[in-house]
Amino acid sequence: MTSIAISKPALGENAWLRFAVRRGGRLLVSVWVLLTAAFGMIHLIPGDPVRAALGPTASAQVVGARRAALGLDDPLWQQYFHYLGNLFSGKLGVSMSSGLPVSQIISERLPATLEIAVYSFLLALAVAIPVGAGMAVLTRGGRHRHAELAFTSASVVLAAIPEFLIAVGLVFVFGVTLGWAPVAGRTGPESYLLPVLALALGPAAVLARIVRVEMLTVLRADYIRTARAKRLPARLVYLRHALPNALTATLTLGGLLLSALVAGTVLVENVFAWPGLGSTIVQSILAKDYPVVQGIVLVYGLGVLLVNLAVDVALALLDPRSTIRES
Repeated sequence: MTSIAISKPALGENAWLRFAVRRGGRLLVSVWVLLTAAFGMIHLIPGDPVRAALGPTASAQVVGARRAALGLDDPLWQQYFHYLGNLFSGKLGVSMSSGLPVSQIISERLPATLEIAVYSFLLALAVAIPVGAGMAVLTRGGRHRHAELAFTSASVVLAAIPEFLIAVGLVFVFGVTLGWAPVAGRTGPESYLLPVLALALGPAAVLARIVRVEMLTVLRADYIRTARAKRLPARLVYLRHALPNALTATLTLGGLLLSALVAGTVLVENVFAWPGLGSTIVQSILAKDYPVVQGIVLVYGLGVLLVNLAVDVALALLDPRSTIRES
């Protein structure tokens, strides 16, 4: 008897092209909305940023001259197109407090923020994937109920605590009480420990729960039963067959958590006096330095959009049929 293998047709180039066009179109619309919202921020926030920058003792003539130099007396539509033109030419404006270009301020502070965000994300993955998968193997089939209850309770509590409260607790315990790590500044490798932990603990707890649920679903699948029936080593069943199929949802949520991590740096940086964008934007808001606030908001927004795009592309590569057809 001759067996005939029927393979599913591969996705053609047209499907990938449509996927790229749709994703690119959504990205452009999202970027336009972000730019428009950042522009409107200066006009919606109460108060006069020029008066705030020059101080209450500045004369009306000086304030008026400064407003004219910044183009704030022009019609709103003219300011909008001037703003877009400057952005496309790489100009983000000048800080009202320091007089430095906003692009220079962002380029000096961005690396510090990216470092703790990326390190926290990698730490969350490194903890969540083995812990979640291990708990799924340990508690599958209703076994070890006490371990399941302890894991669920701990993960829920950690996920519910805001990052800045975790940061304050870490400062008190490991910085002030035990003196194991510095509590302020970016002074060396040891100064990364507490900020990274403060950002990573909550996302690690969420991801570990997702990994466990997805792993339990995969372990009940027919192909896992088949692999066990072939008496494959347990390590091979779990690592080669089960774990890769359980990570699709984890990748999706992981991308969203990376976006949240970047936003979470705002509060954590202020707890640890970390010289990044988070502490800079808070200082700029207090000083009403709106060009700097505007530029940092753009950076955060573009970062979130690019992370979401990267997640969509990664999912399309891992599971092209369902992802491209649903998009």
